Amino acid sequence: MPGPPIQDLHFAEEPSVDRVPGPESRRLLEKQEEIDSSAVAYPDDIPVAFKEAKGATLRDADGNTYIDMFAGIGVLNVGHSNPYVLEAVREQTEEIVHTIDFPTEARLDLIEKLDEIAPPGLRGENRVVFGGPTGSDAVEAAIKLAKYNTGGDGLIAFRGSYHGATSGAMALTSNKGFKDDYTPLLPEVVHAKYPSPFIDRAESGDAASVCPRPASECCGAPSCARALKEVREIIEDPYGGLANPAGIFVEPIQGESGVIVPPPGFLKGLRTIATENDIPLMFDEIQSGLGRSGQWWASEWEGVTPDIMTTAKALGGVGFPLSATIYHEDLDTWDAGGHAGTYRGHVVAMRAGTRAIEYIQDHDLLAHARDLGEYIRDRLRAAGEGTDRIGEVRGRGLFIGAAFVDEDGDPNGDVVDAIQQYCFEHGVLVWKAGRHGNVLRLLPPLVLTERQAEVATDIIADAIAATTEGQRPT
Repeated sequence: MPGPPIQDLHFAEEPSVDRVPGPESRRLLEKQEEIDSSAVAYPDDIPVAFKEAKGATLRDADGNTYIDMFAGIGVLNVGHSNPYVLEAVREQTEEIVHTIDFPTEARLDLIEKLDEIAPPGLRGENRVVFGGPTGSDAVEAAIKLAKYNTGGDGLIAFRGSYHGATSGAMALTSNKGFKDDYTPLLPEVVHAKYPSPFIDRAESGDAASVCPRPASECCGAPSCARALKEVREIIEDPYGGLANPAGIFVEPIQGESGVIVPPPGFLKGLRTIATENDIPLMFDEIQSGLGRSGQWWASEWEGVTPDIMTTAKALGGVGFPLSATIYHEDLDTWDAGGHAGTYRGHVVAMRAGTRAIEYIQDHDLLAHARDLGEYIRDRLRAAGEGTDRIGEVRGRGLFIGAAFVDEDGDPNGDVVDAIQQYCFEHGVLVWKAGRHGNVLRLLPPLVLTERQAEVATDIIADAIAATTEGQRPT
């Protein structure tokens, strides 16, 4: 089997921390604050300076060892410094690093490997365009490709979405506070509702009477029915407001808004609407793809294939910057240079990406992610028993969110802040998400071991108990 087993990848199976942050972390944090950009954000939540990492573990500048339940926002699916990937990186670095888009074995191998794992409907029928170093570039490529093929200029995105920080990607992103200082952005972007089973539990209604799909195909979720009805009206109602649509852009599982898994009819309904109106359906798989959900692509859970799909984050193997847009070959109509970028020939990242996919395949990490994700979600639900402060635990594979609420059922970001701090002090790194910062978001490397999952969830459970003490229902 290529590469070591996942049990051999880490510093340790359990965290080991002294008082944090330690003096060396404090020194580096102070220096960063003096000379770095004010745009730096993450140390505001977890004040630490890192020195080295292996597998699902990180070590800071003071020697404290943490279990990493965030993986660089889902970047490090095969773990930090995976030796099977780094072996190829060293070999490639000694040969050639940068080639723009001239052919190399590394480039062609990754294209073939992406085709091998592409969802049915794209497998064997796709083209790949590599772009710049971030997922935003892949989103920009998708927008351009959709407009080029349709002649349209309007786009439908969804509330709760996050697609990146470049101009087009920011226009698709729904967070008003994230972009209100930078308007105007792309015109003609309409944000529709994104459905949620959590909403369905709080609301009632006859879904089939609202759903634009035949009653026999309606999934029965009112929020899904309303969302699909809204999308169809935006496109087809003469007064829907979007005059010249170019496509629908959606996350199969929303990440930044709190790991929202839509009801099972949603993606299927979007597929029908897009096909009937002859516009491309585009999936943002930047955070949810490459095994994160326990399938290669989160859309595979629903058996729905997009016309265009974006990927980045874990595509670079062990953190190398690389993005790509994968699309049906029928859309391959643009001319040479139709999408360009200096780093579309980052062959080291390409070699790393191929090795990472191989490692996931050879170590059956998709099944591992499904099994371990179910275990973690069950542990989080158990930790919430006896308290009414966990509104919902959700996700697929190792893409997990737990939403916290106050005594009135409203979002409670303060308790998630406290949980994050407790976990940091006890050696587990977790992060937040959600419109109100009230979702505990877990994106551990797919190489997280069962023992590490057990230890990490023990600490998270302790954090939940400590921060919700005195808040249990009578």
